Amino acid sequence: MASSSSFKLAPASPSAQKSSMAEKALALLRSRLRDQSFAHGVFKSSPDSNYSKLKFLISTSIAEGCNNSVLLLGPRGSGKISVVELVLADLSADYPDMLSVIRLNGLLHSDDNCGLKEIARQLCLEHQLLFSKMASSDDNSQFMLDMLRECGLAHKTLIFLLDEFDLFAQGKQRLLYSLLDAMQTLSSQAVAIGVSCRLDADQLLEKRVRSRFSHRKLLFIPLTTEDLKVFLNHALYLPEDSSFSSNYVKEFNSRVKIILGDKKFNEALNSLSNVDGTIGNILRFLYQAVSYMDLASGLLTLQNFKSAILCFQKQPKLDIVKDASVLELYILVCMNRLETKEQNTYNFNSILKEYKAIHEAYKTSDHYGRTVCSRAYEHLLEQELICFVDGKGRHLSNECRPVKLLVSFSELCHGLKSNTSCPAILQKLLDHESFK
Repeated sequence: MASSSSFKLAPASPSAQKSSMAEKALALLRSRLRDQSFAHGVFKSSPDSNYSKLKFLISTSIAEGCNNSVLLLGPRGSGKISVVELVLADLSADYPDMLSVIRLNGLLHSDDNCGLKEIARQLCLEHQLLFSKMASSDDNSQFMLDMLRECGLAHKTLIFLLDEFDLFAQGKQRLLYSLLDAMQTLSSQAVAIGVSCRLDADQLLEKRVRSRFSHRKLLFIPLTTEDLKVFLNHALYLPEDSSFSSNYVKEFNSRVKIILGDKKFNEALNSLSNVDGTIGNILRFLYQAVSYMDLASGLLTLQNFKSAILCFQKQPKLDIVKDASVLELYILVCMNRLETKEQNTYNFNSILKEYKAIHEAYKTSDHYGRTVCSRAYEHLLEQELICFVDGKGRHLSNECRPVKLLVSFSELCHGLKSNTSCPAILQKLLDHESFK
């Protein structure tokens, strides 16, 4: 009988080892790209970054015991909240037990009474006090003043984070006034951070509120070309001092370097940035790209990023035109020609007249009766490639109601080229818009 020591597990094959490392690499990249805080972490060392500016402002308030207020403005997905959370996490480590964060959202707490009650609730929860749901708005306002004073005496800074700040600027703005007015006292120690996608959010404030606001603003703009390069290197390269084998890391990073230097990749990235250059959109694009990575090779390819770009640049209307029937294409081209002739209002009857004019001028074999044309017309309405101009139009039949084209000229041109059933005459007609 053979001893148990004679049985040994066979070593994993090189392909199995590479596949395992590829899975670990994919998990690492996905975890990075799911976290906007990671994306902004690369700019921590830059003194000009919004992270550095916001951290300096709050740390000054903590160290010097003063009050501050600031607005973070930028489009959705630009990382405003992510930067705030990153700053608060770092400051909590630098100043343990010296921060207390109150979070409000204009979608939920823009009502003055509701906002004051939520502030009181969070303060009670933070400091282990009993919260009374029956307390009046004046009681909650006074409680906020008392807590600001007590926290100031204890050298503890209250951070009021007001997301969707512009919604708090509606109505009488009592909540904003109460909060900013309370921060004017010497005994308080607080920072109010407003977050909004409206660049004119500060202009919505009443005069009494604006006079108590510091007018500091941090703008979140799309990444510059240089910042984008730094970010891509930070997000896609594997760390050399990791559990991955050095050969795999070297091969993986070498492939990433080739991709980032490719002209077509940079053109695609620029086109994506021109549409939406926010960090959130770039992260979604990269996440889509790395998800296409082939685990067998364990490496990223340029095709992965091309596939991701195609997903982001999908045009539903173009896809519908691509699969449209010949008659539907004729109707769309006729509508485009009517608009080219600056015919402001037209209906099904006008389109049918234009269609017959084309048939008579070019003697095409694609001739359909009125009933068939009407069904194709209704189908285009259902697919929302065209729509009525006059709303419901109860007193007119569908054939008499004015319509408009919802497909752009470029979408129509590309759709005709992609449609395998498209007659050559239609493309020719688009190329010669002067036909009367």
